[in-house]
Amino acid sequence: MKKHGLLHAELSRLVAAMGHHDLLVIGDAGLPVPKGVPVIDLALRPGVPGFLQTLETVLGELVVQEGVIDVEMATVSPAMRAAFDAVWPGDLPLREVPHPELLDITAGATTIVRTGEFTPYANVVLVAGVPF
Repeated sequence: MKKHGLLHAELSRLVAAMGHHDLLVIGDAGLPVPKGVPVIDLALRPGVPGFLQTLETVLGELVVQEGVIDVEMATVSPAMRAAFDAVWPGDLPLREVPHPELLDITAGATTIVRTGEFTPYANVVLVAGVPF
């Protein structure tokens, strides 16, 4: 058994298997999942686990070269956007796109991780990078 870091076995295997430019989506409980895209469903109850907890844990394990978020997060869920900005590494590029465009991007995801987050537009697409 691992002592620290990402303890969820399926999610840990996924992160270890990701290649450059693969997409991993971390979404709120209501994010639609495109047909054919696998889901790791972490949701236990409303708010558990939270979007930010999940994001912080994955960022600690996955090499990320870019993120993509819903532009609507800033206006519909400004407290979440402020908290997201506090967690997001300042040296990583971040694109904001309209929600329909983010949904189109999720169709190409390796996997979608569904959290118990009940805050609208608490979603991020992580683009895997390389450590060199």
